Amino acid sequence: MCTLEKLGNLFILTITGDDDHRLNPSLIDSIKSALDRVTAEATGSSALVTTAQGKFFSNGVDLAWALSDPSHYPLIESKLKSLIFELFNLPMPTIAAVTGHASGAGFILAMSHDYVVMRKDRGFLYMSEIDIGLKIPNWLVTLVKNKVKSPVDWRDVVMRGAKLTADMAIKQGIIDSAHHGAAETMKEAIKLGEEVMERKWDGKVYAHNRRLVFSDVLVALTNETVSKL
Repeated sequence: MCTLEKLGNLFILTITGDDDHRLNPSLIDSIKSALDRVTAEATGSSALVTTAQGKFFSNGVDLAWALSDPSHYPLIESKLKSLIFELFNLPMPTIAAVTGHASGAGFILAMSHDYVVMRKDRGFLYMSEIDIGLKIPNWLVTLVKNKVKSPVDWRDVVMRGAKLTADMAIKQGIIDSAHHGAAETMKEAIKLGEEVMERKWDGKVYAHNRRLVFSDVLVALTNETVSKL
């Protein structure tokens, strides 16, 4: 499901395997378990890099599983919201190293990090819901509005299902940098993690400030009932 490596105070969470890393309860629980370890094992100034093996960062929710039973979709959305909430409360800077496609909830997973670096020679950021006929919840739109810099851009992301290359995503202020190949992308993510750790920020203060900056996202995550299809 995923592995957790520690390089000094830098944690590297890797979603493993060569599939499309669709978010189902097992994968979400595995990621959350790794984040719990990160919180428990962090000492001093720390940072987290999240990445994935293979062609995909994450191809979104496991729809085959979610739609196979009426009880599954509410469960998967509840677990996804809990995962996003935990990322926004993690007591350290977070960096997503997107080395492949990030679609739907996979796009949201990447955007829930403080920084996003992306491979420019492969992969799209893509909110697929409009194309596959899925209603999107308010909390997700609230997050997009906080992470995409202009109303025109987030309209295109949500309402037109724009498939964004790394270069397009830089122009829209969605990602921080673009790099050739997975190795270079990871190298930049680690470098960025080391740079923010050098600032020696207090993790609790960092998490507090993040909660204030994204307070409307957290309110939407905690107050909204699970959406219906």
